[in-house]
Amino acid sequence: MRFFLLFILLLSAVHLEAQTDYRTESQRAIKFYQLGRTHYGREDFLHAEEYLKEAINIDSSFQEPYLVLAEVYWDQQRFNEAIAYYKMGLGLDPSFYPRGYLNLGRLQNRMSAYEDAVGSLQTYMKLAPENAEGMSMARKSLKTARFGVQAIKNPVEFEPHPLGPNVNTTMDEYWPSLSADEQMLVITRRVGYYNVAMGSGVQEDFYFSRLDSAGWDKMQSVGSPLNTPDNEGAQTISADGTLMVYTVCNRPGEVIGRCDLFFTELVDGKWSNPQNMGEPINTTLREKQPSLSADGRTLYFASDRRGTIGKLDIWVCRRNDDGSWSEPVNLGDSINTPGDEQSPFIHQDNKTLYFSSDTHVGMGGFDLFISRMNQEGRFLDIQNLGYPINTPGDEFGLIVNAKGDVAYYASGRNKNQGLDIYQFTLYEEARPREVSYLKGKVFDEESLRRLKAEFELYNLETGELVNRSYSNERSGEFLLCIPTNEDYMLNVQKNGYLFYSDNFALKGVYHLDQPFLKDIPLKPIKEGVTIILKNIFYEVDSYALKTESQHELNKVVSFLEKNPDLHIEISGHTDNTGTMEHNLTLSENRAKAVIEYLTVKGIASDRLSYKGYGFSKPVDTNNTQEGRANNRRTELKILP
Repeated sequence: MRFFLLFILLLSAVHLEAQTDYRTESQRAIKFYQLGRTHYGREDFLHAEEYLKEAINIDSSFQEPYLVLAEVYWDQQRFNEAIAYYKMGLGLDPSFYPRGYLNLGRLQNRMSAYEDAVGSLQTYMKLAPENAEGMSMARKSLKTARFGVQAIKNPVEFEPHPLGPNVNTTMDEYWPSLSADEQMLVITRRVGYYNVAMGSGVQEDFYFSRLDSAGWDKMQSVGSPLNTPDNEGAQTISADGTLMVYTVCNRPGEVIGRCDLFFTELVDGKWSNPQNMGEPINTTLREKQPSLSADGRTLYFASDRRGTIGKLDIWVCRRNDDGSWSEPVNLGDSINTPGDEQSPFIHQDNKTLYFSSDTHVGMGGFDLFISRMNQEGRFLDIQNLGYPINTPGDEFGLIVNAKGDVAYYASGRNKNQGLDIYQFTLYEEARPREVSYLKGKVFDEESLRRLKAEFELYNLETGELVNRSYSNERSGEFLLCIPTNEDYMLNVQKNGYLFYSDNFALKGVYHLDQPFLKDIPLKPIKEGVTIILKNIFYEVDSYALKTESQHELNKVVSFLEKNPDLHIEISGHTDNTGTMEHNLTLSENRAKAVIEYLTVKGIASDRLSYKGYGFSKPVDTNNTQEGRANNRRTELKILP
């Protein structure tokens, strides 16, 4: 009973001791009013409604039964009727129960009657300025009402479509997770109840589907060992779909607190036995609703752990090189409020965060918000995703595909279906930076054996490590996310092999029609083997090294330090623009500049040699701009 006890406290001093102080002279009306109030206290809404209406029929100016009847309807979620009876009751004497205007304003917010809510809330603030708690609630609700008025006048583009019967059922489906290539979808589905005799709660299981030319396959249970007769849900998967982190609650002996985060890995098509992520991630309180960064090395989640600003806050921690996790850090008061912030989703660009909040200004209930990380690594400039994406109800669990143009979330808009998974085109202003990906296999160039290798993607301008991941140990398969509008260096390495170098020049490129699909051969270290160093750059028609070259050069230094017995040749090559003599000199000076850098970094000069070949050894045509660019290159060769 939402407001019954508060209402009784407000009225008891006047009304319960002296019946003559009721707003009626009719003893018969008072009798029915008291019967109605008694049945409301028992949550017998049917008889409460009957008796209260009879009291009104006897004396239509009797104010109290209108107000209690409004509460009866609110508790039954008959909101329009509750609003109507509040209006009728308060209209008899506005000063009799000022709190009623606060309740009415909140109900009007809930029913999207935001302009009416503004008037009701302002009336309450005039009638009860001395009530600190009520004024605080009224100010918050008034912000919601004013925001709602403007949001409805300025709706965002929004046209949700259900994912269809292969994904959605009459059961509740929610918490979608999507791989970066959009080929695998994992959801949480409410399948029943566990410990029914004890009344313990709902049973949730994981289901997955794969995309083919006809759409999503029929959802399949992920099965044991993830799904159990208990409860598991609110999952996140890595960009390549091989790592899952999810929430487990109320399992004595398995969890540290009320809810813990667990992880599992996909190995040969099967999920491994789940493991508790342990400390410092999990505590004796609640950790839930995780979201993994594209490389699986940063984890966001909701928690009410010690240090939380409000009820539930969003926290972040990072995976160390040894596989351990750092101490979680609160995202701070730019994101977290005294209320609830939850269901974080970090996009594959690793800069854009979506989350739900019931306290940041919105339409009411939980709204969806977006925030972008600044250069200092803080999330600022919180923006509501707008109406009609947000409503007076609760919105949560939104994710966005890697390209940034399509969002997925759960909605109960079809009352016959329960919660279903919907997708919609995300309007331009709410999109993250588009992310493409490199996908393929790593293998030994000679034996063709699949390899587990380390991938590192660096921003060439800043030197920031943008993404780090590994290819699958058995299949050699990998998927590496690559955000647009930056230039990147890719380094793929494995002990016993020459590293692989690649370059992605995406500065100024905001959209890519196709991902990068490439299998990567690694060359065993032996005499005569050569690789092209694709991230060594020189000034035009000069041998002066550009600053961006340092990242690749430092990888060469690291490679030589790990292999102290190796001797190498650095060779320079040009296109055929200009004379043979000019290009021989230029290519030799460029190779020499690399050697000088390596020696300054501590590599012994007797391990290094250099040579310029001009345009005598082209690897592509010199008849196109792209071909000439390929011919202008620096190579590393293993010497005897």
